[in-house]
Amino acid sequence: MNTSAIISSLIEQRFLPQGGLSQVFLVACGGSLVDMYPANYFLNSESATLHSYMMTANEFVHAAPKTLGPQSLTIVCSHGGNTPESVAAAQLAQRRGSVTVTLTHNENADLIGFSDSNLLYAWGDDSKVINNPMAIILSLCVEALHQTEGYEGYADFRAGMEQIDGIVSRARRQVQARSAAFAERYAEESLFYILSSGASYGHAYGFAICSLMEMQWLNAASIHSGEFFHGPFEVTDSNTPWILLMNEGRTRGLDERVRDFLRQYGNKVEIVDAKELGLGVVSTSVVEYFNPVLFYSVMCEYRAALARIRQHPLETRRYMGQVAY
Repeated sequence: MNTSAIISSLIEQRFLPQGGLSQVFLVACGGSLVDMYPANYFLNSESATLHSYMMTANEFVHAAPKTLGPQSLTIVCSHGGNTPESVAAAQLAQRRGSVTVTLTHNENADLIGFSDSNLLYAWGDDSKVINNPMAIILSLCVEALHQTEGYEGYADFRAGMEQIDGIVSRARRQVQARSAAFAERYAEESLFYILSSGASYGHAYGFAICSLMEMQWLNAASIHSGEFFHGPFEVTDSNTPWILLMNEGRTRGLDERVRDFLRQYGNKVEIVDAKELGLGVVSTSVVEYFNPVLFYSVMCEYRAALARIRQHPLETRRYMGQVAY
C-alpha cells in the first residue's frame, strides 16, 4: 500500500489549507487498538511537534479531546469494519472536521462510509507486512511525521519494511517446535502474565486480552517490564506462568532485568526473544518499532499450538457475536 502517496495527498489537499497537521488520533477496539500501539509509541518517541493520542473507540465517542478538529488526522481500524463503536468514532471525527483514514478487510464495511481514505487489506494465513494492520498504521504515522517535520530514520525504516517479511517467515519456522512444547507444558494452566516493554507492550496487552482471554477463555494480564519490580514481582513463584516478550532496541534492558529475576525465582517462564529470532539485522535506529510486528506473527504460532492441544478452536466464542451486549 502506498502510504506515502495517501499522506502526501491529504496534507496537500486538507491540512495545508487549515494550517497543517497538528495531531494524530489512533482509535479502535480490542485487537485493532492493539495494532495502533506501535504507531503511538513511535510518534511519542520521534516527533517534536506532532501530538499522538490513542483511545478506545467508545471512550473517543463519549469523551473526545477538544483538540479534535480540522488539523487532526484520525485513523480508525476495524477488522470487520462494522464494529459500532468504531463506526461511531469515525462519524464523530468527520463531524468535528478531522481528516479520517480507515482500515478494514471488508470491502462492504459500514466504516468506509465515514472515511476520507480507506485502506482495504487482505487477510489470511500469511506473514506479508502489506496485510498487517499494525505495520500499515505504523507506516502511515511514519509518513505523517516525515512529511510534516522530517524524520532522520526514514530511510532505515523503509529498509526495515523491506526486511521484515523475511525475518518473520524465518522466525515462524524457528518457533514451531518450541511453541508446541509450550502448549504441551501449559495446556492445563488457567492464568498467564505477559510481559514486555517499549513498542511491544501493546502486543503483551493484546496477547492477554485477545489470544488468551477471548480466544482461549483463559485468565491473563499484561504487565510492563518497567513496572514488574513495583508490585507484580511479588507473585513470582514456581507455579505462576510468565511469558516475556524481549525487545531489540532501547528498552531491552528493562526486559533483561525481568528475565534475570524470573530465571532466579520463577519456574514457568517462556521467553520469546526478538534478538534470537533475527530482528537485529534491522538498523538500530528503527529496530524497536519492528518488535511488535515480529511478535504478532510469532505469538500466533503459540496461540495456535495452545488451541490445538486444548481442543479449543481460536474462533470459539461464548458471548462475542452470540448475545446482545
